[in-house]
Amino acid sequence: MVTQITKGIKISVLTSFEGTYFKNYKIHFAFSYQITIDNQSKDSVQLNSRHWEIYDALNNKEIVDGEGVVGKKPVIKPGESHTYSSGCLLSSPIGAMNGFYNMINFTSTKSFKVIIPTFKFSAPFALN
Repeated sequence: MVTQITKGIKISVLTSFEGTYFKNYKIHFAFSYQITIDNQSKDSVQLNSRHWEIYDALNNKEIVDGEGVVGKKPVIKPGESHTYSSGCLLSSPIGAMNGFYNMINFTSTKSFKVIIPTFKFSAPFALN
């Protein structure tokens, strides 16, 4: 598990290899990830948007920006957490992702970024 805390918001990530997938006559490697967002601060916060940088083993980079996470903009009260699962397809059996969430602090009404630490993907057969 990979974790990081930014301004009292703890991000924890678990990854899993899901198998191979053929799309447009090319093989893709499917990975899932589960992210838990723990609010360890004193203020309620809301996740408004996300920014991802996704890399494969050839260092190809894909950038994904979007509203919320899996269709939600969760409000997380102090001491509470929000967990969701998602996934990605890579063109190689090894890769990584990182990024950030744009959040708002309801007490100060200020926006802030929460860093999502780099987490790695690797298909079991690709490891020595």
